[in-house]
Amino acid sequence: MSDVIRTRREGAILEVTLDRPKANAIDLATSRAMGETFRAFRDDEALRVAVLRTAGDKFFSAGWDLKAAAGGDAVDGDYGVGGFGGLQELIGMNKPVIAAVDGMAVGGGFELALSCDLIYAAEHATFALPEIRAGTLADAATVKLPKRMPYHVAMDLLLTGRWMDAAEAQRWGVVNEVLPADRLEARVWEVARLLASGPPLVFAAIKEVAREAEAMSFQDAMNRINRRKFATVDRLYASEDNQEGFRAFAEKRDPVWKGR
Repeated sequence: MSDVIRTRREGAILEVTLDRPKANAIDLATSRAMGETFRAFRDDEALRVAVLRTAGDKFFSAGWDLKAAAGGDAVDGDYGVGGFGGLQELIGMNKPVIAAVDGMAVGGGFELALSCDLIYAAEHATFALPEIRAGTLADAATVKLPKRMPYHVAMDLLLTGRWMDAAEAQRWGVVNEVLPADRLEARVWEVARLLASGPPLVFAAIKEVAREAEAMSFQDAMNRINRRKFATVDRLYASEDNQEGFRAFAEKRDPVWKGR
């Protein structure tokens, strides 16, 4: 799978590239390889940020590989440790992941982008959930999209399968920024380097609290934070980094984060 999933490291940043011509569609074997890649990223304390990109500029990803499905890949088969695309259901992913969407993000490709924390898109990028036309459910998008944009707009996309261009996606807050294609990579790496210089224990706490609080009332979430019932919050409040932040502020210098 090394030709399909490529990685490169720069300091604390891991770039993951899906390269599966012609449309970067994801079959079961590719999904499992992506899961192993992102699990290794999650568990490597030297890595702090991941960038997810795909090869080519026509398709970010066409999502589920229908040709593989026709050849025997079951839609409810073994997607691997992180679920479809290695990210949707990866437990304990408490590090930032940035998607660089260059081209069409279709069906599961759109859902893959939604699994990331930040989404940057090229001006020609487009998004669609055509599952309705195939008589099936865009499951992850049905759960996530109404929480990311106005309900009625999300229902429009899910019920009609229509295309949404990058400008509309930005207008509804689905993508962070839209850029000319030749500036996309540089901007994504600028953000990745900024995050890589930040406090990893705080990022972990932000991700866990945001994820778990979705199913809680505000007061229940605050009670868990104040009682240090979130593992990442407890680790943060007991850490050297927590004290380093206070000292650096008092001493008027940049903090040095160690992740401990």
